[in-house]
Amino acid sequence: MSRIGNRKLQIPTGVEVKYENNVLLAKSSKGELSLNIDPLVEIKIEENTLLTIPKNSSARANVIVGTTNSLIQNNLIGLSEGYKKDLEIVGVGYRFNVAGNKITINAGYSNPVNVNVPEGLSVTLINNNEISISGIDKQKVNQFAAEVREIRSPEPYKGKGIRYKNEHIRRKEGKKAAK
Repeated sequence: MSRIGNRKLQIPTGVEVKYENNVLLAKSSKGELSLNIDPLVEIKIEENTLLTIPKNSSARANVIVGTTNSLIQNNLIGLSEGYKKDLEIVGVGYRFNVAGNKITINAGYSNPVNVNVPEGLSVTLINNNEISISGIDKQKVNQFAAEVREIRSPEPYKGKGIRYKNEHIRRKEGKKAAK
């Protein structure tokens, strides 16, 4: 059986959790998240703890219990603390500009690239070369950060492009001079 599935989850203060009709609904002052629970998983909520239990001993039930436990943990962390992903852009003339729910990216193309920020996420401009994406849904934050990074992925020769903060880009050596 999955060891992660056996983990007891502590419900943070300020987060309200309800489970009915195979849907787990969690609310806090930051927002609310819902999660569809597989019928092979049973949820028990006692005071400030939440437990995931497989309904039978099949291999699929054991796998789904661990996955469900991790997804619930992600929702609880998102509602109590939130998730944040920092991006930086490296290159001459490369920069970010945030206006409302739109990001304008100058990344060496002939025209700037405009990206709309999805519902439920917020983007703050730290400086011209750095932005911070934050929200309560871990999947949405990481997906949007990956989509922004994909506009100009870092290249291995000069390291130019959009990268995650503190991401190490493996550098390649250029052409060697002929002898």
